[in-house]
Amino acid sequence: MPNYTFFATTPKAMEPMLTEELQALGVNQFKATLAGVAFQGDLSLAYRVCLWSRTANRVLLELSSFTVRSQEDLYRGVQQINWFEHIDPEDSIAVTFNAKNSAAISNTHFGALKVKDAIVDQMREKYGKRPSVNTEQPNIRINVHLQNEVAQLSLDLSGESLHRRGYRDTNIAAPMKENLAAAMLMRSGWVAIAQQKGTLLDPMCGSGTLLLEGAMMAADYAPGLLRDYFGFSGWKKHDAASWDKLIAEAEKRRYIGLTKLPVIVGFDQNRQTVNTARQHIANAGLAHKIHVERRDIADAKPADSWQPGLLICNPPYGERLGDEEETAELYKKFGDTLKSHFVGWKAAMIISNPELGFRLGIRSQKTVTLFNGALECKLLRLNIEESAFFIPKARSQAERIAQITETEAPSTEEDAAGALMFANRLKKNLKKLNKWAKQQGVTCFRAYDADLPEYCVAIDVYQGGQTWLNVQEYEPPKTIAPQKADQRLAALLAELPDVFGISREQVFLKIRRKQRNTEQYEKQAERGHFHQVQEGGCQLLVNFEDYLDTGLFLDHRPIRLLIQKQAKGKRFLNLFAYTGSATVHAAVGGALATTTVDMSNTYINWAKNNLSLNAVAGEHEFIQADCLEWLAHEAKQARPRQFDLIFLDPPTFSNSKRMDDVFDIQNDHVTLIKNAAALLAEQGVLYFSTNFRRFKMDLEALSDLTIEDITAQTIPEDFARDPKIHYCWRICK
Repeated sequence: MPNYTFFATTPKAMEPMLTEELQALGVNQFKATLAGVAFQGDLSLAYRVCLWSRTANRVLLELSSFTVRSQEDLYRGVQQINWFEHIDPEDSIAVTFNAKNSAAISNTHFGALKVKDAIVDQMREKYGKRPSVNTEQPNIRINVHLQNEVAQLSLDLSGESLHRRGYRDTNIAAPMKENLAAAMLMRSGWVAIAQQKGTLLDPMCGSGTLLLEGAMMAADYAPGLLRDYFGFSGWKKHDAASWDKLIAEAEKRRYIGLTKLPVIVGFDQNRQTVNTARQHIANAGLAHKIHVERRDIADAKPADSWQPGLLICNPPYGERLGDEEETAELYKKFGDTLKSHFVGWKAAMIISNPELGFRLGIRSQKTVTLFNGALECKLLRLNIEESAFFIPKARSQAERIAQITETEAPSTEEDAAGALMFANRLKKNLKKLNKWAKQQGVTCFRAYDADLPEYCVAIDVYQGGQTWLNVQEYEPPKTIAPQKADQRLAALLAELPDVFGISREQVFLKIRRKQRNTEQYEKQAERGHFHQVQEGGCQLLVNFEDYLDTGLFLDHRPIRLLIQKQAKGKRFLNLFAYTGSATVHAAVGGALATTTVDMSNTYINWAKNNLSLNAVAGEHEFIQADCLEWLAHEAKQARPRQFDLIFLDPPTFSNSKRMDDVFDIQNDHVTLIKNAAALLAEQGVLYFSTNFRRFKMDLEALSDLTIEDITAQTIPEDFARDPKIHYCWRICK
């Protein structure tokens, strides 16, 4: 059997695990590179990798490499291959094309079309007919990677990503891919624990991915055994005898392995999610091997009969939870559960913010870097034993505010000098921004955003009859003593009335740290004082006392104005509408009709009041509903509603009691965007925005949409110091 050169792809940071797997599978000649491992061997070896690798995404068989300096070079290079050796004219093909730093071809769709043309033209010239295109399960899938001027042309033996094991309902989005779950288990020492009959428990099991991957690893169950399609299945050079032999061997190993499976259990608070996990477990033939039940994380504890083992989970990610008060609450409770019921166990969890581990109150081993999609995360590993326990300390927001308001300012010459330095910087900013604001007709803007590290606040100016300041203090750095931070803030507050020529009563203070779930939308007081401001010809209501946010996100000013310019004669949908400011802009811009959806009755009424301030024509609908449920329901309709313009600005995280499940923008954005795109009319435009600073768009999962990053043009002048204040994309079908 001839030898070939292959390349197995894997998510970034998982290359060492893939290398170990390949060696265990019999690969002797290999070279690890970024996001993959090149290796050599016969087809049987490549088939074994496709069947048994738990960390690989794809296995590519390299056909040729050639130089591409023009479109014609790409066409000619593909035609150098004798495609009659690989497919017949009646067969089907699909092409995956990606380019990096190529001057010749940057549009991936065009590149894929050029590759397809070269293949079908060769076939048509000889036989008078051509292969069809099948993007789902073609006879062969061609992969072309163009970097600089070098194109690598390969056959994709996997056909579709190997992380798709075959047990998952394809209509249900998973918070993590199966090969990431496998990597977590590998790095947590699960195989050795399972061999000692240790228990596997996921107390936030979701759709069951970690449980299933853990069971398959413990049972010597080949991860590709359930798949009914591989990229080599319809290939003319497919060695069916070798493949059948590998399948027979894998089935025998699974049969033996399942007799030795330890206890594997999952909990989840959501009934629908539990049912989904059970269905996936049944699909894998493990219905009587894995137990899943509905149980809240606070009630998670092992049965007396369970052998101590590994507790592993994918908990809510750091910034989606937000500020330390919420982090301290949720993770402290989780840590208390571990300390109370799981002494003697090991634990592992994947988090995007390493500081979250501190809130558990259990010292961890060295973290491991992994990627959930494009989002960099850390695998936290714990030995749950009393010697590792400690008590984390954190001050509450209420305590912090009380300390600030009781502090006299300035208290020292140093504080007085620092306050003067702050005042001078603020005046310098205002000199520039006032001129810009006047030219642009802007009445509400950010005047200062932590320009000086000693004065870590944001100051927003609102003008409408009079001037108001909304001062938001970020959490001070840990290097600054709390008392010193309070003194500086008090000194800062004392300077503001003089700088702006206003009274102290027109200055409002908020503590703004990383936000916990929907805290920015929740009431801080109930004074009901609203003030009217103007933006782009729109009248809007703001509130400085009752909520952490005022009701108007100033950094979204450019996207609201863009919507206003494009809305004339169009049907506009505003999802997660908050106070409906984007709806007002669309209506003032001449929208034919608007639909405003938000879960909060308070904000729906606020949006109605905002709209009523403006004399607008058209039909305007307000819907109080869980946006996720409403959008999913509308997208599933045989003839879904159609909108010409959609604004989608979801929260980073939400676990509202009115929602059936936890929402996380990083994990759930693919389903959310696809559902929203299903409501786009022909030539419609969807604007998607998020303020999650670590957000990574899963472009591969959304490859059927045209996505343009317009973040730079939606960051206003007054937020130029903080270009990551939000991200924004223009999306079309």
